[in-house]
Amino acid sequence: MKTISPWLLAFSAVVAANELGIDNSKDHNRQQCSGMYSKKSWGGDVDPFVLTTLNKASPEPEQETLVSLVVFEFRDEEFIGIWPSPDALEKEYICTQPNIDKKYCNSTQLGGFIISPNVSDSRSQILSTKINLKDPEAPKYEVKKTGYYCVSSSAFTEGAEYKGTVEFRGAYGKLPAAEIPKLPFFAGITIAYAVIGIFWGFLYVQNRHDILPVQNYITAIIVFLIVEQLMTWGYYDYKNGHGFNAGAKIFMIVDSVLNAFRNSFSFFLLLIVCMGYGVVKPTLGKTMVYVRFLAIAHFVFGVIYAIASLSITPDNAGPLVLFVVLPLAGTLTAFYVWTLSSLNHTMKDLLERKQSVKAMMYKKLWWCILGSIVVIFGFFFLNSFTFAERSSPDFVPNHWKTRWFILDGWLNLVYMVDIAYVAYLWRPTVNNRRFAMSDEIAQDDEGFEIASFGGSLDEEDARSPTREELRNGGASIGGGGSRSKGDLSPVPPRPVSEGGARGQRSSLDGETIFAVGEDGDRWSEDEDGSPRNSGEKQKLTGKRE
Repeated sequence: MKTISPWLLAFSAVVAANELGIDNSKDHNRQQCSGMYSKKSWGGDVDPFVLTTLNKASPEPEQETLVSLVVFEFRDEEFIGIWPSPDALEKEYICTQPNIDKKYCNSTQLGGFIISPNVSDSRSQILSTKINLKDPEAPKYEVKKTGYYCVSSSAFTEGAEYKGTVEFRGAYGKLPAAEIPKLPFFAGITIAYAVIGIFWGFLYVQNRHDILPVQNYITAIIVFLIVEQLMTWGYYDYKNGHGFNAGAKIFMIVDSVLNAFRNSFSFFLLLIVCMGYGVVKPTLGKTMVYVRFLAIAHFVFGVIYAIASLSITPDNAGPLVLFVVLPLAGTLTAFYVWTLSSLNHTMKDLLERKQSVKAMMYKKLWWCILGSIVVIFGFFFLNSFTFAERSSPDFVPNHWKTRWFILDGWLNLVYMVDIAYVAYLWRPTVNNRRFAMSDEIAQDDEGFEIASFGGSLDEEDARSPTREELRNGGASIGGGGSRSKGDLSPVPPRPVSEGGARGQRSSLDGETIFAVGEDGDRWSEDEDGSPRNSGEKQKLTGKRE
């Protein structure tokens, strides 16, 4: 089939390496595409190019075996081929002898792709050529502008089979253009984690004698994240300098294992924090063992999934892939359900015990988790409109610059913000253990009423008879009746001044409720200097003056 089908572009994904295979075993293998940055856009020491190399035919054929090849920028696809008639259903792409006779192309283009006469209006250069498999040449296409470039091929000689590679070489190195933004991105993420680690380490050392167990786990994950992000940045830097060779593959496997460990450790840390470990509970007891088993299982299933995703392509994935996905999905679901239920239980327990300060910490954590979920679902919802058009041939060419951020970048940012916020809430302070191991005094009453306070003073006045009442023989304050001998208190009344005698308190205005002054000091001195107190002091100390 000597035509270029536009739907082939839908199968052209952003490349995972800078070299792609090209052959005619399947229709979508006849065309390979990749985004390319110009030297001016990104910088570098090499002029960017697209190099196509086809393998020499074996055994060597007796006659010429030709393969048609064209290199173009995707937006210039309209200039490739020609419509035979206004009502034709498809273009004529290959310059054959019948097409030369129809004046669709000339004899110099025989064996190549037909180029439209108005090709001068194209945005970039279009390279059309033919390759003889008896002695194949490697055509090189110079990239002058940033764009999405494609190499399309077709067997001109009937029954010919070919196989080769297409190298998309950027000016900056061997990393694909769609992945080059990851290099500065992960370098920045590594620096950000290092800054978080510096601040955390300063507080940790400053309060090293008052560290909680949960803060040791936070310290461990911050150190691990610095190393893990540094390894991720190192992988892309190595791949940019050496290509996707054996060393890069080992780098990728190590990075996948570290990523699985990060996910497991993060879920483990979030779960024990939501259980109140270190702040509400000094230990989780046997529950900690179950949490660790779940984290280990999630890590193992994560590693198996990472290895399977690297070794199994979507074309050969069968029902057995469910045995890889389902265990990981199960442990992930267990973490989600257990974490949310533990957080709700901890908050409920703190509120019931009137621990408002600790409850506020977990309330902020709850808002952090909820905010992350809203951001994630909101981002997916907004991008669902974009991905709804992925079946269009224009989808990848229009989004190849940002697909890395949609698929990977923004999730790393959300994760970093969450880690930084949890570290801020559980940061080391001078009162770590005092705060964690002590309970806040529950304050059931928010205050007091002046009326009730005044009533208590009235009752005190009623219990303290005045001198006039004593002269009258202990007359009752309220009704003037006499008290019986049994009603009199055995404790002598406190002396009061004449000015202090009153029958009934009518108002609190202008009066002192609490008085601390000379009278209070004098009472204290009198009490300390009394013979009774002196004797008791000698008995307690064993000293005589």
